[in-house]
Amino acid sequence: MTDPKHARDTDNGRYYTDPAGGPDLVSVTNVLDTSVNKRALMPWAVKLTVEWALDHRMEIARRAITDRDGLTKQLKQIHRDARESAADLGDRIHKAAENRVLGAPVASDPEVASYLDQFDRWVALWGIHFDSDVYATEITCMHRRLGYAGTADLVIWLPTGPNRRRELWLIDYKTSATRSAKSVYPENTQQLAALRYCETVLLPDDTDAPMPRIQRAGVLNLRRKSHALVEMPAGRDAHRAFRGALQNAIWHHAAPSTYPALLAPGQKAAAPRRRTIRKAA
Repeated sequence: MTDPKHARDTDNGRYYTDPAGGPDLVSVTNVLDTSVNKRALMPWAVKLTVEWALDHRMEIARRAITDRDGLTKQLKQIHRDARESAADLGDRIHKAAENRVLGAPVASDPEVASYLDQFDRWVALWGIHFDSDVYATEITCMHRRLGYAGTADLVIWLPTGPNRRRELWLIDYKTSATRSAKSVYPENTQQLAALRYCETVLLPDDTDAPMPRIQRAGVLNLRRKSHALVEMPAGRDAHRAFRGALQNAIWHHAAPSTYPALLAPGQKAAAPRRRTIRKAA
C-alpha cells in the first residue's frame, strides 16, 4: 500500500486527514478491505502454507516434538509475510512509475526493474508524452459529503475516442507476480468509481480543485513479462455499490467490540473483585 501525503493508519485502517480541517475521511481501499469478502485469500494462504510445510517436512517432524509452539507461530506467519512482501514490492513499483511520469530519478531496484520495463513499454506503445498527456499522478481525491477519500495513480489523456480523439482516463496500477495481466477483481470497478465521482482533488499546495470529468477508467496490470490496460465499467451503478460498502465499513468501524451480558431474572450482578494486598512479614 502506498503512502499518500494526508493518509494515516488507525486501528480501523487507513483514513485521510482533511487539510481544510474537516473530519477524517475513510480511504477507498479501507472501505473495500472492510466490506468485500476476498474469497481467494484463504485458499491462497492455505496453499502457501502447505507448500512450505512440504518443502520443510523433516524440520516440521522434528519441531513438532521439540518446538511445537514456535513451529505453529511460524506456520501462521508464512502467508502474512508473503502478503507484506508483495505489498512492499507493489509500493516500490508504484513509486518507480510515479517518478518516471514526473521525470524524477528512479532508484535502482532489481525486483522492480522488469515491472518498470513493462510500464515503459506501455507508454511507448501508446505514444504517451508525459508533459502533454498526463493530467495528474498520485493525486488525492476527496468526497467530503460522503466522507471518503483516495489516491488516483494516474489521470491521463489517451487517444481512445472516435478518430483517435483524446479522452481523459483514470488509471489504477495493479501488480502481481502470479496473476494473468488480463485478470481483475470486481472490487477494482468500485475503487475506480469511488475515485471517479469524488467532488474535489487536492493540489500540491493543499488547496481544492474540482474533480476533472473522467471519461473512461481502467486498471493497468503490470507483470514481470507482460502488461495490459483493462477498461472497467466504473459508472454510477458501481458507485452506488461502493456507497453501500462505505456505509457498511463506517458502521463496522464505529461498532463497539464488546457489549454487556444480560442477567437472568433474579440474578444479581457479581460484586467487583477486591485486590488483596499482602503485608510484608
